[in-house]
Amino acid sequence: MQKQQTYIKVKDHSVSGEEFQLIVNNEYGYLETTPQPLVEKLPEYYKSENYISHTNAKRNLFEKTYHVIRNMALKRKLKLINSFSSEEKNLLDIGCGTGAFLKTAKDDGWEVFGIEPNEKARDIANKSCEGSVFNIEKLEVFKAQSFDVITLWHVLEHLPNLHAQVLILKTLLKPNGTLVIAVPNYKSYDAKYYKNFWAAYDVPRHLWHFSRESILRLFKTVEMKVVNTLPMVFDAFYVSLLSEKYKNSLLKIIPAFFIGWLSNSKAKRSGEFSSLIYVIKNDKD
Repeated sequence: MQKQQTYIKVKDHSVSGEEFQLIVNNEYGYLETTPQPLVEKLPEYYKSENYISHTNAKRNLFEKTYHVIRNMALKRKLKLINSFSSEEKNLLDIGCGTGAFLKTAKDDGWEVFGIEPNEKARDIANKSCEGSVFNIEKLEVFKAQSFDVITLWHVLEHLPNLHAQVLILKTLLKPNGTLVIAVPNYKSYDAKYYKNFWAAYDVPRHLWHFSRESILRLFKTVEMKVVNTLPMVFDAFYVSLLSEKYKNSLLKIIPAFFIGWLSNSKAKRSGEFSSLIYVIKNDKD
């Protein structure tokens, strides 16, 4: 039996203070948070006022910065899904948080559905999305091949039972539909620079940690292929800002900006951006 290799040990900086190991999965190339909390215990690790995607708070510079970046990102996300050849513009956004992207798409003529397990965030989302956001059990109710586009913006890394979830995504997508996955990239420069302080490890909420190769291998198991890979350039700055906070207990804006800029500069040559968007289709070859 092959010995498990520990890639790095990381502390939960935002909620519990507990330490976790990230174990290399040799078959697929992703890292696994170990030990993984029991599914029923996972919500405990999200109980923090600092978990911004579950609130619309703008209490300080960090949260205000987050919302500025988010608003710019929403326009880019909408432009991306509008570039696809969609039959009926049916969109499913899994892990939709407070529904900002769903609302943006809805206002642009998309028929939207969302999945959000956090009750507080789901309630906020439903106020702007007319009750179209549901708990995760709804995934089992949707008919197969229902959606032209399915999006997971920094969500796949949160989902237990990874391979089962990937199969569900395949099942719900129309044959000619498009799956959009955005996840952090543990092979980016900012990840290597900040090491165990890299905010995008975010253990144990992030159960899996992906590289470009691991995404290719993972979706190949359900006969899907990555047809395009796009950078999320703002993530390098946002993640670096939060990493500086974890490392120094302060928001060090200038060092964070420099590392974010350096990470993006290096990624222009290597392709290893802090976060990447994967555009995935059914493999018809």
